[in-house]
Amino acid sequence: MRTDRSRRSENIEDLRGRGPAGGGGGGGMRFGIVGTLIALVAAYFLGIDPRMILGLMQAGGPPAVQSTAPVATGTPTDEAGKFVAVVLGDTEETWGEIFRANGAQYPPPTLRLFSGRVQSGCGIADSGAGPFYCPADQKVYIDLDFYRELETRFKAPGDFAKAYVLAHEVGHHVQTVTGTSDRVRAAQARASEPERNRLQVMMELQADCYAGIWAHHANRSRQILERGDLEEALGAAAAVGDDTIQKQTQGHVVPESFTHGSAQQRMSWFKRGFESGQLASCDTFSSRG
Repeated sequence: MRTDRSRRSENIEDLRGRGPAGGGGGGGMRFGIVGTLIALVAAYFLGIDPRMILGLMQAGGPPAVQSTAPVATGTPTDEAGKFVAVVLGDTEETWGEIFRANGAQYPPPTLRLFSGRVQSGCGIADSGAGPFYCPADQKVYIDLDFYRELETRFKAPGDFAKAYVLAHEVGHHVQTVTGTSDRVRAAQARASEPERNRLQVMMELQADCYAGIWAHHANRSRQILERGDLEEALGAAAAVGDDTIQKQTQGHVVPESFTHGSAQQRMSWFKRGFESGQLASCDTFSSRG
């Protein structure tokens, strides 16, 4: 992925190394290999609404102690931090243009970097939950150690695989500011468990499609893609499909329990957004695909 043509975002709060509340150390739920994978199913790429899982994490350890150290804001200076700042900045450019074309203003999310454990507007989260978006404070949360997990455990290497992770979470922010998230949560509150799961899958697949829309417009405007980048994003999408994870953790697939979508669905919807670049192409709720 080319990063030399994209602006680095300053909408970043860096809480790495600030102790339990900002990350850093202790507390929180501790998982074995299988337990960690199950947790990743629940939250990687915002697998489900974090409000449905953060309560479990909060119960798993002692209360977080708020650090009094100042929060570093702006563009980080380390390489990993600078990379996510570039991706976030590029999403701001892309979604800003799309919103303006539709007569609206895009309010960008804040990216909060942490390590270990963090206090969010949705509760206290352990890094074992993976990256997530909190609609209550409209922030994206990432422990950058996750990217090692993506490469080693999920066998999805590459810088554009990492970019896809962040673009997916930003897709959930788009759903929040456009009102989609509220409508879906209201429908889920009245629905049976199978229907709640189906609606959650549609939310996740739409966020994948929105990630594809970002890649489409960013590449058209700034030529960010290099050889193999698209395959990296598709590999990441497939690696966190419900069927892929269920095969790894339990040896068989239970489609009715899906909350993310299958590997094929996740790849298909990312490609749909990438190929069309149109919001209308991401209506997962009306599609049977």
